[in-house]
Amino acid sequence: MNYVLAILLPPLSIFLAGRPILGIVTFLIWIPALLFSGGLTHPMFILLAWFIIFERRNRHLR
Repeated sequence: MNYVLAILLPPLSIFLAGRPILGIVTFLIWIPALLFSGGLTHPMFILLAWFIIFERRNRHLR
């Protein structure tokens, strides 16, 4: 479910993955990036969120 949320709202997904400070910092960068680039930077934030979710999942499986 968190992977779907990462597509729509990457900062919230990062926040819910257990990285609240990174989620807030990402949100502060994500909003201006969306406004100035017209959405071209959104895939970069999706990849960041997916990487963090994947990393957390692997950490819990060990």
